[in-house]
Amino acid sequence: MAKQENNLIHRDLSWLQFNQRILDEARDEKIPLIERLKFIAICANNLDEFFMVRVAALRRLLDSSFNQKDAFGYTPHELFSEIYEVSENFISQMYKTYQDSLSKELLKNRIFIKKYLQLNREQESAVKRYFDNTLYPIITPMAVDEGHPFPVLLTKTTAFGVYLNHKEKLLLAIIPIPKAVPRLFKLPSEKDEFSYILIDDIIRENLNIFFRGYTILGSFAFRIIRDSELILKEDFSSNLLKAIEAEVQKRPTAKVVSLQVEKNYHPELLKLLYQGIDFPQDPITYIDGDLDLTYLFELVNQNIKPNLTYRSYIPAKAEYENIFDKIKEEDFMLHLPYQSFQPTIDLLQAAAKDKDVLAIKMTLYRSSKDSAIIKSLIEAGKNNKQVTVLVEIKARFDEENNISWTKELEAAGCHVIYGFTELKIHAKIALIVRREENGIRRYVHISSGNYNEKTSQAYTDLGYFTCNDDVARDISDLFNVITGYSLPVRAKRIVTAPADLRNYFFELINKEIAFNKKYKNGSIIAKMNSLEDQEIINKLYEASAAGVKIKLIVRGICCLIPGRTGVSENIEVKSVVGRFLEHSRLYHFNNNGTPRTFISSADWMRRNFDNRIELLFEVANEKIKQDLAKILEWYWEDTAKSHYLSGDCTYRKSEAASNGNDIHEKFIKFYSA
Repeated sequence: MAKQENNLIHRDLSWLQFNQRILDEARDEKIPLIERLKFIAICANNLDEFFMVRVAALRRLLDSSFNQKDAFGYTPHELFSEIYEVSENFISQMYKTYQDSLSKELLKNRIFIKKYLQLNREQESAVKRYFDNTLYPIITPMAVDEGHPFPVLLTKTTAFGVYLNHKEKLLLAIIPIPKAVPRLFKLPSEKDEFSYILIDDIIRENLNIFFRGYTILGSFAFRIIRDSELILKEDFSSNLLKAIEAEVQKRPTAKVVSLQVEKNYHPELLKLLYQGIDFPQDPITYIDGDLDLTYLFELVNQNIKPNLTYRSYIPAKAEYENIFDKIKEEDFMLHLPYQSFQPTIDLLQAAAKDKDVLAIKMTLYRSSKDSAIIKSLIEAGKNNKQVTVLVEIKARFDEENNISWTKELEAAGCHVIYGFTELKIHAKIALIVRREENGIRRYVHISSGNYNEKTSQAYTDLGYFTCNDDVARDISDLFNVITGYSLPVRAKRIVTAPADLRNYFFELINKEIAFNKKYKNGSIIAKMNSLEDQEIINKLYEASAAGVKIKLIVRGICCLIPGRTGVSENIEVKSVVGRFLEHSRLYHFNNNGTPRTFISSADWMRRNFDNRIELLFEVANEKIKQDLAKILEWYWEDTAKSHYLSGDCTYRKSEAASNGNDIHEKFIKFYSA
């Protein structure tokens, strides 16, 4: 981290540090082998998205000749240079980890990813049949000449560039590796042995079949990453759905922001390639190994050797006969993925069928492809209930999925709101209006995470169920603000962004400063995904200087620098990276010995405060408050999965890491007891 102006770490460089912590998990020999492969694949996928969004935005600045320093003290050229230096080093480490360690462990466990020359006769025959019957029919070689422009390749496409000679004429052809089939082809193997070959290698071995009568002078694989950020203009606001669809359709031809090339490349062919995709030669990334390690997800998902994965567990289930009666009895909370997501599904399924349910309102940011929750909303619409769904169709990389759900919901009679041009709807809330013996009752679900059955098994999140009148009224008012023209007012039990969330956190922090000056007991502990908002950071620095003890559990980006004399010496920061993706947002203020605890959808980032509709919910139930305090306490006690941020802007594992209790395993045992 070359610059630390204004006592800040640059957000993009901090994100790269986060990906480094994931790579550290892949290197940890105490973690089961298949899980280490998964961490490598996650690293590769994360880096792709970083280039598709953050580096793409940076390239747009460079192209515009903008050269002013940002809030972190970097000009676009300086930041671009440092990002590429850090990224190149990271990619080298990632491949070294895979090739020098993990691939050897695979061999020890009789799992083989073979090259073509390593195949035995039976395997070679199987590969030939697969090529003849499957690959050859679907592969389309593409000529590049006066009559054939360079083909449009989607982002994250891997392809072969082939340099040809025909009657003394030099030619270029492109063969994209098909995405319609898995990249790993399973080979015939002996018992308790699993052998695979990349289809890349099968195609490479058979390139000459596609170019009969031509001489192949050289070939190599390459991979492109395109700018995938959506750019919306104000005049799109009249029809946001069509605007998003139009922007998504532009992605195949968006600017290339990263070009990866096999290290053994052909120089003349490379020149033709970067001319064809309009990419400068200087920042090309040369890969010494198989391109795109995300193919390891295929191996991970096959669960071929359960003894090489984390020990399975069954999420604890809440007990009830009727979900509405359960909520009426008392507020309750789910801590995912240790407790089952099923009550959330049950609530929506029951609401869809219950003749006394009159209306359902909810927000959807990201959902799984085969979502039981969305199917329930569709059923409710068909059952003539008043269903209002706020679908955030700008949720990055889920745009097409959300657009598809939107059309199905509308077809079922649901009223769908697509969001706003300038704001994302990021709050996670559901409201169910039910007619009961004593009148209308409203049931509320508030979550730190998405209504997504798939991620509920892998992300740590908090879900809260209540039918408290004050909470229900607040949530009803929030829906009226989002769906209509009602002006926001300060509610009793919730606070929202962009109206006043940042200012409310300022009030809470200022109270801790005042209490500490008077009683010496000011303290804050907060858990979030990212900390980037400079106003909040400066307020935390102010609190630290006033003696408030601050503990921050920040999974990813953290622009705050702890432990600096006179600035942040009372602030400690850790990041927890392990089996599950830390996704819950939880804020706890000592409040002079009468703690206040909040669940939120919002991180401490500028976008969450200024450009998103977010929700902060104060927990009043004393038992649940104690449970949340225990969760934070256990996270802070963890050493096994914690990386500690130092004043020199580097992360380090604790010396006690090897002997520490894994926080995720600890929670599994706790909820299973």
